[in-house]
Amino acid sequence: MVAVARIMNATLVIPQLDKRSFWKDSSTFSDIFDELHFIESLERDIRIVKELPKNLETVARARKHFTSWSGVGYYEEMKQLWKEYQVIHVAKSDSRLANNNLPLDIQRLRCRALYHALRFSPPIESLGKKLVERLRTRGGRYIALHLRYEKDMLSFTGCTYGLTDAESEELRIMRETTNHWKVKEINSTEQRIGGFCPLTPREVGIFLRALGYPPSTLIYIAAGEIYGGDTRLSELMSRFPNLVFKETLATKEELEAFTSHASQTAALDYIISVESDVFVPSHSGNMARTVKGHRRYLGHRKTITPDRKGLVKVFDKMETEQLKEGSSFSLLVRQMHENS
Repeated sequence: MVAVARIMNATLVIPQLDKRSFWKDSSTFSDIFDELHFIESLERDIRIVKELPKNLETVARARKHFTSWSGVGYYEEMKQLWKEYQVIHVAKSDSRLANNNLPLDIQRLRCRALYHALRFSPPIESLGKKLVERLRTRGGRYIALHLRYEKDMLSFTGCTYGLTDAESEELRIMRETTNHWKVKEINSTEQRIGGFCPLTPREVGIFLRALGYPPSTLIYIAAGEIYGGDTRLSELMSRFPNLVFKETLATKEELEAFTSHASQTAALDYIISVESDVFVPSHSGNMARTVKGHRRYLGHRKTITPDRKGLVKVFDKMETEQLKEGSSFSLLVRQMHENS
């Protein structure tokens, strides 16, 4: 939205965050990010204010859902709104601007906003850095595994492979009753075959072992509550007993301030993931894409993106005993990921 505000010659009001989603997180922008740093870092590019000026609070405003992945021309047309309105309320701010065919100064502004101006709030930054230091002390090098195997993700994607009938039904009901999730009827088998499902903890364990990572590898689990808990994690843990969670890395007192604030605990995961020696996302969600981009921006930092569609075929052959773990299996998986 920083780039959009620049294109439209607009003053940007510090955004209000979604508080009605699955997590029901009451965090504000300033709870998660260093608000003053954000404003001052971009003052030569756009004007940013903390809240709408009082003289504009009661004026009529345009409520606009900007079209996703739009180019500069689209927003030049949107300037027509200024002829009638002084305030434009942007209902959604995700993916509003195209990635390609943008002026170089706009692309640079996007990078400056995302990787320099947006800095986590001091409490989050401080604890995040401490946790990275503790991981380094434990093993020197570590993998950050973004294990997106949480209840909301499985329900949203309709992925029920390996779940019990009761768990599958629970996820179906959740999807049916979540109003802003538009797709209700989902074929789980088709989702998995198409590579749209997150890898299960078991599949991730098989995948990492096939790539040659030894059982002693230190792995930080960047995730919320794993659906199925320790039972579902057991096979991953049997292959890699050196699993670490924020709850075991930080003290109860250190995490107390972040309790019930999923966005803030996700920020801790983000810091640890960006700083990791290897980043492995089990699903290509928004956070995974942002971490990958940030690591690429900072230089050569290894990220391994599982070929989920290809791996499903391999895992299914394992289920029917056409393939077994071993050197041939590892070679096959490595060849699939030579360019990942």
